[in-house]
Amino acid sequence: MRSVPLMMCLLMTLSPTPAPAQINEPIFVDRTRDFGLDFTHFNGMVGQYYISETLGSGCAFLDYDNDGDLDIYLVQGNWLDKTTKKSPPLPLGDRLFRNDLTIAKDGSRSVHFVDVTASSGIVAQGNGMGVAVADYDNDGWLDLYITNLGANQLWRNNANGTFSDVTAASGTDDKRWGVSAVFLDFDGDRLLDLYVANYIDFNLANHKICPTKYGTDGYCGPSAYADAPDRLFRNLGGGRFEDVTFSSGIDKALGSGLGVIAADFDGDSWLDIYVANDADHNFLWLNQKDGTFRNDALMAGCAVNADGAPEASMGVDAEDFDGDGDIDLFMTHLAGETHTLYLNDGTGLFEDKSQQAGVGMATKPATGFGTAWFDYDNDGWLDLLIANGSVFAIEALLRAKDPYPLHQPNQLFHNRGDGTLQEVSQQAGPAFKLSEVSRGAAFGDIDNDGDTDVLIHNNHGLARILENKLGNKQHWLGIRLLGPDKKQDLVGATVQLLRDGQAPLYRRVKRGASFASSNDARVLFGLGSSSAPVSLKITYPGGISETWSDLKPDRYLTLVQGTGKGANQ
Repeated sequence: MRSVPLMMCLLMTLSPTPAPAQINEPIFVDRTRDFGLDFTHFNGMVGQYYISETLGSGCAFLDYDNDGDLDIYLVQGNWLDKTTKKSPPLPLGDRLFRNDLTIAKDGSRSVHFVDVTASSGIVAQGNGMGVAVADYDNDGWLDLYITNLGANQLWRNNANGTFSDVTAASGTDDKRWGVSAVFLDFDGDRLLDLYVANYIDFNLANHKICPTKYGTDGYCGPSAYADAPDRLFRNLGGGRFEDVTFSSGIDKALGSGLGVIAADFDGDSWLDIYVANDADHNFLWLNQKDGTFRNDALMAGCAVNADGAPEASMGVDAEDFDGDGDIDLFMTHLAGETHTLYLNDGTGLFEDKSQQAGVGMATKPATGFGTAWFDYDNDGWLDLLIANGSVFAIEALLRAKDPYPLHQPNQLFHNRGDGTLQEVSQQAGPAFKLSEVSRGAAFGDIDNDGDTDVLIHNNHGLARILENKLGNKQHWLGIRLLGPDKKQDLVGATVQLLRDGQAPLYRRVKRGASFASSNDARVLFGLGSSSAPVSLKITYPGGISETWSDLKPDRYLTLVQGTGKGANQ
């Protein structure tokens, strides 16, 4: 991966280890009601313990109307057995909410979300699981790919507030059980391709009920069913995709896929794909630069945990956790296991450092889904949020006759800057004392104030917006990176921030991550107490890089490829 000069290593070693910022108020505040977001997830429970009830759903931050602020997309569930005579307790179908952000002259901000689903033309009433966001046709407007238990949907943004269902015309339909999906340009043609992580072969006909350890009926795990094969679609341009699953080699491994992310894990300037599989070996699909992939997860050390065992992998994110210039992996698992932090040694080889980093025993009691590396306090180090919620009944809740005995509180970890993480959930605010069945989580700056806010999607519960109240108390710089046509976000690029006398910061331009969710593609750097101008070095897939200098903090900037200095191979 990227080499780090000796002097830079010394600087990183000698940098003081940050303590968690002094918390005199909650880090996050639940602003769901204040911001006008009104959404309750429905998982279709009918008392038959369908495994599909436990997984949904994901969510997304996106600026679908190009007005400069983040809107929200929420995926909805449905009945598995559509012949049921019960009426759902709420209107079904996914929802699109427009953000009507206003900023006063004094800098005060007002966020208000309006449900625009009906006017958007989106009719997504499948058994919804996840959402992937991208501008697949390079017209400058963000489109939506929705995964379902059943047929998926591709919704093209018409650039006028409406969307059209182009699934059939695009060739991206897949009737398996899709959960997470990610857009990436794997072949370097500037067209975003699509990877769909499918889960298991499950339907009404092969449904099973499994006994719990308490002697009651309960949900089965994925091992009760056959794995469903993933799919890779190559973007041909002109709104058409080609299924290249077999020619690419993706078909050579089967797993129960729940999370997926694209990144350059081995430092060769080509985007690879990592898949988090539930109770199976995880996949690391290394890009062979010829349209094919090789699964190298076992040799790279990220297929199984330190004990050599596969885990119930759900959510996943990849960023430079320890500030050494390469991409590390984090994924969430089942209660009783430990969430896993894989450190990259700089060559694309990984080592399970969960226990040493402090996320081993701290995460063992909970089942995690959505997750992300993000700098909640803008001190320059990437922290970690985990959205939790069990898939198997919790004994204490069963004894209390809880109607949905799966709920657990979410967790927040502070990066100390020395390779360890400290849990700060109890100090993070009342939102982290709630016990819910959290699944999807999306991350982005909804009020454009320079810190990262969080959208939590709860299974059979309310969606919640957590506003960050701490990050913008320190300095920051936000970057939107566009291609030469000034239309498409350059997903897959690496942004390196350089400051005099300090170690560089590395971030990636990405959308797809977490669990079945999609994030703000803008890159946000925390600068701590420093307000000094900074420089950026941006490296694009393919290896070309350029720099921008003397950038002033505390603002969002849009940078266009080709307008920096010293573009080189």
